Amino acid sequence: MNSSLVRLTAKLRRPRPLARAVVELINAANGFHPLSRKGYKTLAIFWFGWPTSELPLVYLAPSILDAVRRGLRGDFRGRRGVTALVLTALSWIFLGAIQRRNMTTPKPVLHAALVEGLGADFTDVLETLPSSPTSSGRPTAWRTSRSRRQYVEKTNTISYGPHGRANLADVWRRRDLPRDGKAPVVLEVPGGAWAIGWRRPQAYPLMSHLADRGWICVAMNYRVSPAHSWPDHIVDVKRALAWIKEHIAEYGGDPDFVAITGGSAGGHLAALAALTPNDPEYQPGFPDADTSVAAAVPVYGRYDWFTAHGEGRREFIAYLERLVVKRQFSRFRDIYTDASPIRRLRADAPPFFILHGEHDSVIPVGEAREFVEEFRQVAKEPVLYAELPGAQHGYDIMPSRRANNSAEAVGQFLSWVYASRMKNGPHA
Repeated sequence: MNSSLVRLTAKLRRPRPLARAVVELINAANGFHPLSRKGYKTLAIFWFGWPTSELPLVYLAPSILDAVRRGLRGDFRGRRGVTALVLTALSWIFLGAIQRRNMTTPKPVLHAALVEGLGADFTDVLETLPSSPTSSGRPTAWRTSRSRRQYVEKTNTISYGPHGRANLADVWRRRDLPRDGKAPVVLEVPGGAWAIGWRRPQAYPLMSHLADRGWICVAMNYRVSPAHSWPDHIVDVKRALAWIKEHIAEYGGDPDFVAITGGSAGGHLAALAALTPNDPEYQPGFPDADTSVAAAVPVYGRYDWFTAHGEGRREFIAYLERLVVKRQFSRFRDIYTDASPIRRLRADAPPFFILHGEHDSVIPVGEAREFVEEFRQVAKEPVLYAELPGAQHGYDIMPSRRANNSAEAVGQFLSWVYASRMKNGPHA
């Protein structure tokens, strides 16, 4: 019995360089370009490809060092060993290509989006306001993607509504920010398929960048499915906005300038909130509260809940039916239509900056393109769009180069809106 166990253990520990090389190559190739974008398997494609596409050096450096170790051990001898080494080297090429793409493409694409939407002289607007948050002279985002503890004191975790932990929020602010100041404010709505809605650790690169530049960020929780049903999610976002307008001055914020952002489900909620200001349907119990926003930055969001045909639409509608809305799509289609930002477009909408990853395998990039195209036909204010090459869903959570370049661009956009409004009067 003991000898059989020893043989089994030795067999399991036997080096398998070819199998390992195949896994490493698949992982690297999937990070370079998603291997599939159809059906439920896209979720697995996302979870494995997301870290690789954002932080390829985390895989590349250990793989090279380990290959040297295994080579000295003799793992690459013989035909199978040589094949394994070749496949491993191919994975390094993919990872190197990802790193090069991440270093070279985000900033030009983001800058082009700012120029297209705001004009080539958009930075001149910032200079008209000496107190603009972008003029602090502090380091850029890639040096300041800090943790929550850097900006959130214990007294800065607040309750904005009656639903316990689901209605908690963190107020991100620099410790030296005057309590009687008038800092611009951003509400951050987390993603999570309307089933998580937890404020940590999403959008840390963006919030640390903005907080370091003198902004106040409010990161919220909200009620989620399946314990709660639509429209509880958007009601909580509206309630958080109402709390900000009433209380943020106590933290040094300006209630007259509140922007909103969020990713994935949070991108959907942020866009919908910005397009439905003061809508009593989503403000039960507080219909007179001001829930308007000065600007919106939805990131890889869902903007269409009503289209039943197309890539991944059948699975998405089924998910909403079972877990989120809990109403039959064919009988209650008006609920799904009303919850779709693309059906709420309006000429008087605030400025938008919409961001999406080219390789998003959870929410197809085509949905963002369609939203932007239709939005630009009706909006009077700028509607900016940046499609980030090689970016997966959730790209802005990790402190990667792409996430930090994105944070800088969003900061410039919000600062432009802020400076423009202050130039024309706080209520312009």
